[in-house]
Amino acid sequence: MEKKIVSSNKKARHDYFIEEVYEAGLSLTGTEIKSIRGGAVNLKDSFAKVQNGEVFVYNMHISPYEQGNRYNTDPMRPKKLLLHKKEIRKLDQAVSQDGLTLVPLDIYLVKGKAKLSLAIAKGKKLYDKREDIAKKDAKRDIDRKMKEH
Repeated sequence: MEKKIVSSNKKARHDYFIEEVYEAGLSLTGTEIKSIRGGAVNLKDSFAKVQNGEVFVYNMHISPYEQGNRYNTDPMRPKKLLLHKKEIRKLDQAVSQDGLTLVPLDIYLVKGKAKLSLAIAKGKKLYDKREDIAKKDAKRDIDRKMKEH
């Protein structure tokens, strides 16, 4: 099973601790899937919510398809995520806990179908981010010294 990553939310791994990751299908229109295949999608600042037993992703921008004319939809409309009821219940329980949220990580194509990896995440504090940056710098320095030797 080959998956082609179309777009990643790089900021998500920087701003959140990732607890658990789910794969969800997306309910899209024809012009939206064509735009995604062309890579015209942005996950920056996007988030997901559970409403009435369904999961929707907000602030995910899918650019209008160039040859789409009147069939193009609002680029910022909430998109429904396709998950099993059991998974939705689990997500709803997780989000009801304090400090946990649903964050989209990647959009990718599997056998021509768009999939979204959705994470249950906990927000990082500023000192956590600084700690991560310090660890990365230390690792980079160690790798550089090992390469020189």
